Amino acid sequence: MDHVLQVTELKKSFRGHLSIGVHHVLDGVNLSVPKGVIYGFLGPNGAGKTTTIKILAGLLFPDAGEARIFGRSSTDRSVRRRIGFLPETPYFYDYLKGAELLAFMGRLYGLSPSQLSRRVPELLETVGLKGQGKLQLRKYSKGMLQRIGLAQALIHDPELVILDEPMSGLDPIGRREIRDLILSLKEQGKTVFFSSHILADAEMLCDQVAILVKGRVVQEGILEVLLGSEVRFWDVTLRGLETFSPPSGCSVLTHRGGQVLVRVESEETLQTLLDKARAEGASVRSVMPHKASLEDLFMAQIPGGGT
Repeated sequence: MDHVLQVTELKKSFRGHLSIGVHHVLDGVNLSVPKGVIYGFLGPNGAGKTTTIKILAGLLFPDAGEARIFGRSSTDRSVRRRIGFLPETPYFYDYLKGAELLAFMGRLYGLSPSQLSRRVPELLETVGLKGQGKLQLRKYSKGMLQRIGLAQALIHDPELVILDEPMSGLDPIGRREIRDLILSLKEQGKTVFFSSHILADAEMLCDQVAILVKGRVVQEGILEVLLGSEVRFWDVTLRGLETFSPPSGCSVLTHRGGQVLVRVESEETLQTLLDKARAEGASVRSVMPHKASLEDLFMAQIPGGGT
């Protein structure tokens, strides 16, 4: 498989105040990101996600180990032209206008004036800032700054897009738009590597994930394989019952408005419940199977977070 990004035994430590004490942030991180996938880099606060991303972007140097992008060291300058990067907390010259920022970033990547005249308005529309290009960045909201940050990461049409918390500061509509944009990048054949603490978004988007805990990758792989296909329980909604006594192996979650929500732990019990409900004249409104979620997988890896 053609891998865009490979990280091998990456380690990084920082010294405390007055060089007293050492804080180990990364403790042998290993990652492998195939070409053309959306890869989620997940972990609790302080796990080392941003430190890893800064090393990939060439902003920090590891104490040990190696990060290779397109087969070259992440410190190779030729690699950086093929990467788009959005930091967790982007800072821009706030006196610039949105379109001026994109033109400035585009010139740094060698885009011609004719290319910029086409690319800048195209990107402003793509990230939902159409008509805002003449507004100074100091007047942008946090969500707008996140959008312009994403636009600058895409200005040179990179092959690999690295995003540190790209949904940060966005409202539900903005999150939906950024999710759609990330999916469109994949359709264009690009590879997207992003960190996030919003697990629902990651589950919708990712082909593969890695979970980082205390500087080490504790889970990595194809999301569907990690989650599995086994149904953990079913939620059944019934209507038309005044009272209802569920069979063994079921539990009533709610009973209001003429509807009963029942949780069932096994397929055999599910059939028993449905037979009993129909015999008592109830109508079955829904049967919802629940498989393991990314949140379940995530919490199982966090000390004290679950089993």
